[in-house]
Amino acid sequence: MTKMDFQVVVLAGGTSKNLVPLVSKDLPKPLLPVANRPLLSYVLELLESSNLKDLIVVVEGQDAAVKVGTWISNTYAARLHVEVAAVPEDVGTAGALRAVAHYLTANDILVVSGDLVCNVPLGAVAAAHRRHDAVVTSLLCATPVPSETGSSGGKDKAKKPARYNIIGLDPTQQFLLFVATGAEVEKDIKVQKSLLQAAGEMEIRADLMDAHLYAFKWSVLKEVLDQNETFQSLKQDVLPYLVWSQLRSKVASDGAPEAENWNENGASQNSQSLLSQHLATPSFHDIYASDRNGFSPAPRRTHKCCAYIADKSKYCARLNSIQAFNDINRDVIGEASHLSGYSFSAHNNVIHPSAELGLKTTVGPQCMLGEGSQLGDKCSVKRSLIGRHCRIGSNVKVANSVVMNHVTIGDGCSIQGSAVCSNVQLHERAVLKDCQVGAGFVVTAGSEHKGESLARK
Repeated sequence: MTKMDFQVVVLAGGTSKNLVPLVSKDLPKPLLPVANRPLLSYVLELLESSNLKDLIVVVEGQDAAVKVGTWISNTYAARLHVEVAAVPEDVGTAGALRAVAHYLTANDILVVSGDLVCNVPLGAVAAAHRRHDAVVTSLLCATPVPSETGSSGGKDKAKKPARYNIIGLDPTQQFLLFVATGAEVEKDIKVQKSLLQAAGEMEIRADLMDAHLYAFKWSVLKEVLDQNETFQSLKQDVLPYLVWSQLRSKVASDGAPEAENWNENGASQNSQSLLSQHLATPSFHDIYASDRNGFSPAPRRTHKCCAYIADKSKYCARLNSIQAFNDINRDVIGEASHLSGYSFSAHNNVIHPSAELGLKTTVGPQCMLGEGSQLGDKCSVKRSLIGRHCRIGSNVKVANSVVMNHVTIGDGCSIQGSAVCSNVQLHERAVLKDCQVGAGFVVTAGSEHKGESLARK
């Protein structure tokens, strides 16, 4: 790798509390199945398709890191060069980068959330970052539309509706002027007067999702992390700080006043040359940095925070909640089936050749049936995924649900809008609606559950 190449850090997570009981110590978040594939495989193959094959995958927890590392070695050993790094749980995304800082030597790094499922070309994000000689470039996508079928059930049902990002963009929609996430979206928007005056006007957007994919200038990010030890989150701490300070930058480590002269290794001239080739007119940062009246003894120090807005035709979602788990599984066998990696039949479904179907059993469109699974007579499967080596009795109905591997379902059961983890047993005539069932749980015969989270004690 040359000094000018991007290094890639994948923040894969571990046993996410938002996804209990679907994740556990035995099944960490990166290995959670999406269309019968581990979640992390979607990011790894997106990176591979962009010819980004030298990766650092950060996993929370030593045991989870071992499991993820073993799976990566078995699946991608000949295709990717991956260093798996374990960090403590709940260290935060900023803390995770601090922990792997000794691996990072490139001028620019690409930080990708391991729960991202998308087909946005990452090369285009990296090119935009270099073209503007930005300190950070954030990927923004259209906010996903939640499913109307199925439910997150259980604890999620009592939560408030999802909170969106508030994004402020300059008139060209290339530069970030304001970001608010989480609880911040409920507060009044306050934008620096100098920033608004420099840009001329600001467009406020509430329909964009921060995809948690960032290109950073590493020397600047490292300095921000070192100088602000309380920063825990890239999205909630680091990005707002960089956006807020861009016209009065305090993060240039070499003491040089020019906006483009961030790089300690003298790459700024090349970046400036590249910039002049691609930009016919200077950005508001460039105009602001040089005094308009010619009285400033030296240019003002600025830095650029850029946005790459994905085309609306691209799919982009993060699996960071139970609702998102249901929605993304639905999408990857539906409208975004091109992401699944499978060839769908003329009936718009995927049934493994080794799967067995009983008499008068139907598997509808937008369904997936895994290797070695067996369904008895008169079963109905609609808009659902069934994993490998499941044993399903007769007269069973499964709709808008995900059933993982090695699940046993007795005769006459009904499963709707639910997620059922591996090695679960449903005895005869059990009914699940909008539930999550943790690995190994036994659902008793004839019981009915609605909107519940069921897990072993």
